[in-house]
Amino acid sequence: MLARLQRLIRGFTPGGPAKPRYVFDETDHRVAAAGLLVYAMNVDGVQSPAEKKRVESLIQERFSLDADETRALLAAADKRNRDALDFNDFTGIVKRAYNLEGRERIIEMMWETVFADKALHEFEDNLVWRVAEELGVPAQTRNAIRNRVAEHNGVTLPEAGE
Repeated sequence: MLARLQRLIRGFTPGGPAKPRYVFDETDHRVAAAGLLVYAMNVDGVQSPAEKKRVESLIQERFSLDADETRALLAAADKRNRDALDFNDFTGIVKRAYNLEGRERIIEMMWETVFADKALHEFEDNLVWRVAEELGVPAQTRNAIRNRVAEHNGVTLPEAGE
């Protein structure tokens, strides 16, 4: 609602409506966070429609973006992802931009992304584990988030040792 009000007010500024803020540069923490989600979506080699839709909704909700801004951010994240050597191109930015609670939320968003297709691939599991380590999210917290998000999404996790 606040975003709509801001757009309405911008529409009444002298010189007409302000241009939308659709430009996201590669050092923007939102591009880095979205880049991690795109990386997670693609790590198993299959980008399912469910994962793509979930990433879009997570980004839109997390950053209070409208549909056009969401598409622009995801396009920037996708481009940045293609240019990145690996996920470490994103973790440094995320670690500097977010406190521990914010980094835990990014890990939760990654689990939401990988569980969107109701399956867990070993590459996805390993990726989120490694990103959580890089972000300083404790293993116990990462596992608690994983279990909670899996249960919420109806995903059965393998038993320990499987």
